[in-house]
Amino acid sequence: MRFIWLLEIAIAILLAFAVQLGAQTLRDRKAFAEPKRFLALGDSYTIGEGVDAAQAWPAQLASAMRAAKINLGDPRIVARTGWTTDELASGISIAPIEPPYELVTLLIGVNNQYRGRSTEKYRAEVVSLLAQAVEFAGGVATRVVVVSIPDWGVTPFAEGKDRAKIGAEIDAFNAINREAAKKAGARYADITAISRENHDGWTVADGLHPSAAQYARWVPVIRDPSTSALRK
Repeated sequence: MRFIWLLEIAIAILLAFAVQLGAQTLRDRKAFAEPKRFLALGDSYTIGEGVDAAQAWPAQLASAMRAAKINLGDPRIVARTGWTTDELASGISIAPIEPPYELVTLLIGVNNQYRGRSTEKYRAEVVSLLAQAVEFAGGVATRVVVVSIPDWGVTPFAEGKDRAKIGAEIDAFNAINREAAKKAGARYADITAISRENHDGWTVADGLHPSAAQYARWVPVIRDPSTSALRK
């Protein structure tokens, strides 16, 4: 009699486990069936100036995430070549953005540096942009990933310019966006060191913007905080 009683308990436990496992499997399938929404804010680096749209880092990131069984949808991109922080803010104000997004990325500032804009103006404007990015992420700051500014001073385009000065200024702008991300509770991806690597074919024909190969090297760095953001 005791044996039958123990057997019934064991069967009940197994059935409960099977039900729970089945429910989790259904939730996982549903989660993968519904792509996570992705908004990428920025400038020429976000567009992928000089490469096909599928080779820009936001598209490469989405593909890499899907390959890792995280169903990130194709990016909704709000960016334009040459945009500074204030121009991005203006672009956002008229763009058809429909929050919430499960992942929001922000890469902006190179044109502030290129045009000689002040770091203090950049600080104020990037803080404001970050606040908007958090709103677009449904108010969840950890769904926002700030990407550092690459160093164009190492590119062929910068030949004859003060490369050391450009690099130092890029570092100063990145220190600001890193601090702003930390204060906002957002995540950070530092791709600047990769942009400074010396490889053949590291830029496109204009000698300035990253090639698809360089963007591919950015992707693992951006993927890690993005994966954490999507699993939060």
